Amino acid sequence: MNHLSFYWLPENKELLIQGIESEFSEMIEKAIKSRKIALPPIPDVVLKIQKLCTSDTTTVLNIADALLEDPGLAAVVIRVANSVIFNRRNITCTDIVTAVSRLGIFRVRDIVTAQAIEQLKHNVNLSKNCKRMLVNSAANSRELAATMVMVVKGFQESGESYYAHLESDKALLAGLLADIGLFCIVNEYHHYLEQGNYLDEQIAFQIFDNQCANASKLVLETWGFDHDFLEVSANHKIAQVTHAVSYLDVARMANHILMFRRQDENLDEHVVEFDITGADILYKLTNMSDSEFNTQIGELMNASGL
Repeated sequence: MNHLSFYWLPENKELLIQGIESEFSEMIEKAIKSRKIALPPIPDVVLKIQKLCTSDTTTVLNIADALLEDPGLAAVVIRVANSVIFNRRNITCTDIVTAVSRLGIFRVRDIVTAQAIEQLKHNVNLSKNCKRMLVNSAANSRELAATMVMVVKGFQESGESYYAHLESDKALLAGLLADIGLFCIVNEYHHYLEQGNYLDEQIAFQIFDNQCANASKLVLETWGFDHDFLEVSANHKIAQVTHAVSYLDVARMANHILMFRRQDENLDEHVVEFDITGADILYKLTNMSDSEFNTQIGELMNASGL
Protein backbone atom coordinates (compact mmCIF):
# COMPACT_ATOMS: atom_id res chain seq x y z
CA MET A 1 0.00 0.00 0.00
CA ASN A 2 3.04 2.26 -0.36
CA HIS A 3 2.45 5.72 -1.81
CA LEU A 4 -1.24 5.09 -2.45
CA SER A 5 -2.78 8.48 -3.17
CA PHE A 6 -6.20 9.45 -1.89
CA TYR A 7 -6.44 12.84 -3.59
CA TRP A 8 -8.97 11.15 -5.87
CA LEU A 9 -11.12 8.20 -4.93
CA PRO A 10 -13.35 5.87 -6.98
CA GLU A 11 -16.92 5.00 -6.10
CA ASN A 12 -15.85 2.33 -3.60
CA LYS A 13 -14.34 4.98 -1.31
CA GLU A 14 -15.85 3.44 1.86
CA LEU A 15 -14.39 0.00 1.06
CA LEU A 16 -10.95 1.52 0.61
CA ILE A 17 -11.22 3.43 3.87
CA GLN A 18 -12.36 0.27 5.67
CA GLY A 19 -9.38 -1.59 4.25
CA ILE A 20 -6.93 1.02 5.50
CA GLU A 21 -8.79 1.19 8.81
CA SER A 22 -8.48 -2.57 9.30
CA GLU A 23 -4.77 -2.34 8.61
CA PHE A 24 -4.36 0.41 11.18
CA SER A 25 -6.57 -1.38 13.70
CA GLU A 26 -4.49 -4.55 13.40
CA MET A 27 -1.26 -2.56 13.64
CA ILE A 28 -2.43 -0.74 16.78
CA GLU A 29 -3.73 -3.87 18.51
CA LYS A 30 -0.53 -5.80 17.77
CA ALA A 31 1.64 -2.92 19.01
CA ILE A 32 -0.24 -2.59 22.31
CA LYS A 33 -0.46 -6.32 23.03
CA SER A 34 3.28 -6.67 22.42
CA ARG A 35 3.85 -3.64 24.69
CA LYS A 36 5.58 -1.82 21.86
CA ILE A 37 2.97 0.85 21.31
CA ALA A 38 4.52 4.06 20.04
CA LEU A 39 3.25 6.47 22.69
CA PRO A 40 4.99 9.80 23.28
CA PRO A 41 7.43 9.49 26.21
CA ILE A 42 5.71 9.34 29.58
CA PRO A 43 7.85 10.33 32.61
CA ASP A 44 9.82 7.41 34.01
CA VAL A 45 8.24 7.93 37.42
CA VAL A 46 4.75 7.38 35.96
CA LEU A 47 5.86 4.16 34.29
CA LYS A 48 7.52 3.04 37.53
CA ILE A 49 4.35 3.69 39.53
CA GLN A 50 2.25 1.83 36.95
CA LYS A 51 4.61 -1.15 37.28
CA LEU A 52 4.57 -0.99 41.09
CA CYS A 53 0.77 -1.12 41.05
CA THR A 54 0.88 -4.52 39.36
CA SER A 55 2.60 -6.05 42.42
CA ASP A 56 0.66 -7.23 45.47
CA THR A 57 3.61 -6.38 47.72
CA THR A 58 3.73 -2.67 46.81
CA THR A 59 3.22 -0.33 49.77
CA VAL A 60 2.38 3.33 50.24
CA LEU A 61 6.06 3.98 51.01
CA ASN A 62 7.11 2.40 47.70
CA ILE A 63 4.84 4.77 45.78
CA ALA A 64 5.90 7.77 47.87
CA ASP A 65 9.58 6.98 47.29
CA ALA A 66 8.94 6.77 43.52
CA LEU A 67 7.20 10.15 43.54
CA LEU A 68 10.14 11.76 45.33
CA GLU A 69 12.16 11.14 42.16
CA ASP A 70 9.96 13.76 40.45
CA PRO A 71 9.32 16.73 42.81
CA GLY A 72 6.93 18.33 40.32
CA LEU A 73 4.75 15.24 40.17
CA ALA A 74 4.93 14.82 43.93
CA ALA A 75 3.66 18.38 44.32
CA VAL A 76 0.74 17.58 41.99
CA VAL A 77 -0.21 14.53 44.09
CA ILE A 78 -0.14 16.57 47.32
CA ARG A 79 -2.20 19.33 45.68
CA VAL A 80 -4.77 16.84 44.39
CA ALA A 81 -4.93 15.07 47.77
CA ASN A 82 -5.90 18.43 49.32
CA SER A 83 -8.42 19.36 46.63
CA VAL A 84 -12.17 19.54 47.21
CA ILE A 85 -12.92 16.46 45.09
CA PHE A 86 -10.28 14.17 46.59
CA ASN A 87 -10.09 15.48 50.19
CA ARG A 88 -13.41 14.19 51.52
CA ARG A 89 -12.48 14.70 55.19
CA ASN A 90 -11.25 18.28 54.60
CA ILE A 91 -7.96 17.67 56.42
CA THR A 92 -4.89 19.27 54.87
CA CYS A 93 -1.78 17.15 54.34
CA THR A 94 1.69 18.50 53.53
CA ASP A 95 3.83 15.40 52.99
CA ILE A 96 3.84 12.89 50.16
CA VAL A 97 3.41 9.77 52.35
CA THR A 98 0.20 11.13 53.87
CA ALA A 99 -1.03 12.18 50.44
CA VAL A 100 -0.45 8.71 48.97
CA SER A 101 -1.99 7.06 52.03
CA ARG A 102 -5.09 9.24 51.68
CA LEU A 103 -5.51 8.64 47.97
CA GLY A 104 -4.44 5.00 47.80
CA ILE A 105 -1.79 3.60 45.46
CA PHE A 106 -4.15 2.91 42.56
CA ARG A 107 -5.72 6.36 42.68
CA VAL A 108 -2.20 7.87 42.70
CA ARG A 109 -1.45 5.83 39.57
CA ASP A 110 -4.63 7.17 37.95
CA ILE A 111 -3.77 10.76 38.88
CA VAL A 112 -0.16 10.76 37.68
CA THR A 113 -1.17 9.03 34.43
CA ALA A 114 -3.91 11.58 33.79
CA GLN A 115 -1.53 14.43 34.59
CA ALA A 116 1.14 13.06 32.24
CA ILE A 117 -1.34 12.61 29.39
CA GLU A 118 -2.76 16.10 29.90
CA GLN A 119 0.71 17.62 29.59
CA LEU A 120 1.59 15.53 26.54
CA LYS A 121 -1.53 16.65 24.71
CA HIS A 122 -0.28 20.21 24.93
CA ASN A 123 3.45 19.62 24.45
CA VAL A 124 3.73 16.73 21.99
CA ASN A 125 5.92 17.41 18.94
CA LEU A 126 3.74 16.41 15.97
CA SER A 127 2.37 18.08 12.85
CA LYS A 128 0.40 21.29 13.37
CA ASN A 129 -2.98 19.69 12.65
CA CYS A 130 -2.29 16.62 14.79
CA LYS A 131 -1.18 18.81 17.68
CA ARG A 132 -4.31 20.94 17.31
CA MET A 133 -6.39 17.76 17.41
CA LEU A 134 -4.70 16.63 20.63
CA VAL A 135 -5.16 20.05 22.25
CA ASN A 136 -8.86 19.88 21.35
CA SER A 137 -8.93 16.37 22.77
CA ALA A 138 -7.53 17.68 26.05
CA ALA A 139 -10.25 20.32 26.24
CA ASN A 140 -12.98 17.80 25.40
CA SER A 141 -11.65 15.31 27.97
CA ARG A 142 -11.70 17.93 30.70
CA GLU A 143 -15.24 18.92 29.77
CA LEU A 144 -16.41 15.30 29.73
CA ALA A 145 -14.67 14.58 33.04
CA ALA A 146 -16.21 17.60 34.78
CA THR A 147 -19.67 16.80 33.39
CA MET A 148 -19.31 13.21 34.66
CA VAL A 149 -18.59 14.64 38.12
CA MET A 150 -21.73 16.80 37.87
CA VAL A 151 -23.78 13.72 36.95
CA VAL A 152 -22.31 11.68 39.83
CA LYS A 153 -23.03 14.52 42.26
CA GLY A 154 -26.63 14.49 41.04
CA PHE A 155 -26.95 10.80 41.87
CA GLN A 156 -25.24 11.28 45.24
CA GLU A 157 -27.57 14.13 46.17
CA SER A 158 -30.58 11.85 45.63
CA GLY A 159 -29.60 10.06 48.84
CA GLU A 160 -30.39 6.62 47.42
CA SER A 161 -28.10 3.88 48.74
CA TYR A 162 -27.79 2.09 45.38
CA TYR A 163 -25.79 5.05 44.02
CA ALA A 164 -23.31 4.94 46.92
CA HIS A 165 -20.65 3.17 44.80
CA LEU A 166 -20.28 6.18 42.51
CA GLU A 167 -17.26 8.37 43.35
CA SER A 168 -16.64 11.84 41.94
CA ASP A 169 -12.86 11.40 41.84
CA LYS A 170 -13.05 8.16 39.85
CA ALA A 171 -15.58 9.68 37.44
CA LEU A 172 -13.23 12.61 36.88
CA LEU A 173 -10.22 10.41 36.11
CA ALA A 174 -12.21 8.02 33.90
CA GLY A 175 -13.30 10.99 31.80
CA LEU A 176 -9.79 12.42 31.57
CA LEU A 177 -8.35 9.09 30.38
CA ALA A 178 -11.22 8.08 28.09
CA ASP A 179 -9.44 8.87 24.81
CA ILE A 180 -5.87 8.01 25.81
CA GLY A 181 -5.59 5.70 22.79
CA LEU A 182 -5.60 8.69 20.47
CA PHE A 183 -1.86 9.03 21.14
CA CYS A 184 -0.99 5.56 19.91
CA ILE A 185 -3.06 5.98 16.74
CA VAL A 186 -1.48 9.35 15.92
CA ASN A 187 1.99 7.94 16.52
CA GLU A 188 1.28 4.88 14.37
CA TYR A 189 0.12 7.28 11.66
CA HIS A 190 3.41 9.20 11.81
CA HIS A 191 5.44 5.97 11.77
CA TYR A 192 3.34 4.82 8.83
CA LEU A 193 4.28 7.96 6.91
CA GLU A 194 7.95 7.67 7.89
CA GLN A 195 8.00 4.18 6.35
CA GLY A 196 7.20 5.66 2.94
CA ASN A 197 3.42 5.20 2.98
CA TYR A 198 0.86 7.89 2.23
CA LEU A 199 -2.53 8.54 3.76
CA ASP A 200 -4.44 11.78 3.37
CA GLU A 201 -4.67 13.59 6.72
CA GLN A 202 -8.42 14.10 6.60
CA ILE A 203 -9.02 10.40 6.03
CA ALA A 204 -6.50 9.62 8.77
CA PHE A 205 -8.50 11.77 11.18
CA GLN A 206 -11.63 9.75 10.36
CA ILE A 207 -9.72 6.57 11.19
CA PHE A 208 -8.45 8.10 14.45
CA ASP A 209 -12.03 8.80 15.46
CA ASN A 210 -13.25 5.30 14.55
CA GLN A 211 -10.41 3.44 16.29
CA CYS A 212 -9.85 5.61 19.37
CA ALA A 213 -12.17 3.65 21.68
CA ASN A 214 -10.56 0.30 20.89
CA ALA A 215 -7.04 1.69 21.25
CA SER A 216 -7.91 3.46 24.52
CA LYS A 217 -9.27 0.25 26.04
CA LEU A 218 -6.14 -1.65 25.03
CA VAL A 219 -3.81 0.98 26.52
CA LEU A 220 -5.65 1.12 29.85
CA GLU A 221 -5.92 -2.68 29.95
CA THR A 222 -2.17 -2.97 29.40
CA TRP A 223 -1.55 -0.55 32.26
CA GLY A 224 -3.81 -2.48 34.67
CA PHE A 225 -6.79 -0.12 34.99
CA ASP A 226 -10.04 -1.67 36.22
CA HIS A 227 -13.16 -2.46 34.19
CA ASP A 228 -14.85 0.88 34.96
CA PHE A 229 -12.05 2.74 33.15
CA LEU A 230 -12.07 0.17 30.34
CA GLU A 231 -15.83 0.44 29.82
CA VAL A 232 -15.76 4.24 29.65
CA SER A 233 -12.87 4.23 27.17
CA ALA A 234 -14.36 1.46 25.01
CA ASN A 235 -17.95 2.74 25.33
CA HIS A 236 -19.39 -0.71 25.90
CA LYS A 237 -20.10 -3.07 28.80
CA ILE A 238 -17.32 -5.44 29.78
CA ALA A 239 -18.15 -6.72 33.26
CA GLN A 240 -21.43 -8.18 34.48
CA VAL A 241 -23.74 -5.42 35.68
CA THR A 242 -23.70 -5.23 39.49
CA HIS A 243 -25.01 -1.69 40.06
CA ALA A 244 -28.05 0.21 38.89
CA VAL A 245 -25.79 2.88 37.37
CA SER A 246 -22.24 2.25 36.11
CA TYR A 247 -19.49 4.71 35.24
CA LEU A 248 -20.22 3.91 31.60
CA ASP A 249 -23.82 5.05 32.16
CA VAL A 250 -22.47 8.23 33.76
CA ALA A 251 -20.14 8.83 30.79
CA ARG A 252 -22.94 8.30 28.27
CA MET A 253 -25.21 10.68 30.17
CA ALA A 254 -22.43 13.28 30.35
CA ASN A 255 -21.76 12.91 26.62
CA HIS A 256 -25.48 13.24 25.88
CA ILE A 257 -25.63 16.46 27.91
CA LEU A 258 -22.64 17.90 26.04
CA MET A 259 -24.07 16.89 22.66
CA PHE A 260 -27.36 18.57 23.57
CA ARG A 261 -25.64 21.76 24.70
CA ARG A 262 -23.58 21.86 21.48
CA GLN A 263 -26.71 21.13 19.41
CA ASP A 264 -24.87 18.18 17.86
CA GLU A 265 -26.62 16.94 14.72
CA ASN A 266 -26.02 13.32 15.82
CA LEU A 267 -27.89 13.75 19.10
CA ASP A 268 -30.99 11.87 17.89
CA GLU A 269 -28.85 8.81 17.15
CA HIS A 270 -27.16 8.83 20.57
CA VAL A 271 -28.81 6.23 22.81
CA VAL A 272 -28.50 6.56 26.58
CA GLU A 273 -30.32 4.64 29.33
CA PHE A 274 -31.26 6.20 32.66
CA ASP A 275 -33.69 5.85 35.55
CA ILE A 276 -35.96 8.49 37.07
CA THR A 277 -33.10 10.08 39.00
CA GLY A 278 -31.00 10.13 35.84
CA ALA A 279 -33.84 11.79 33.94
CA ASP A 280 -33.98 14.53 36.56
CA ILE A 281 -30.21 15.04 36.32
CA LEU A 282 -30.37 15.25 32.53
CA TYR A 283 -33.21 17.78 32.72
CA LYS A 284 -31.35 20.04 35.16
CA LEU A 285 -28.02 19.97 33.33
CA THR A 286 -29.46 20.43 29.84
CA ASN A 287 -31.58 23.37 30.97
CA MET A 288 -28.78 25.15 32.82
CA SER A 289 -27.64 28.39 31.19
CA ASP A 290 -24.39 28.29 29.22
CA SER A 291 -22.68 30.71 31.58
CA GLU A 292 -23.66 28.73 34.69
CA PHE A 293 -22.74 25.39 33.10
CA ASN A 294 -19.33 26.62 31.93
CA THR A 295 -18.67 28.21 35.32
CA GLN A 296 -19.39 24.90 37.06
CA ILE A 297 -17.10 23.06 34.61
CA GLY A 298 -14.27 25.49 35.36
CA GLU A 299 -14.82 25.36 39.12
CA LEU A 300 -14.83 21.57 39.17
CA MET A 301 -11.57 21.31 37.24
CA ASN A 302 -9.96 23.90 39.50
CA ALA A 303 -11.27 22.03 42.53
CA SER A 304 -9.70 18.80 41.32
CA GLY A 305 -6.15 20.12 41.60
CA LEU A 306 -5.32 18.74 38.15
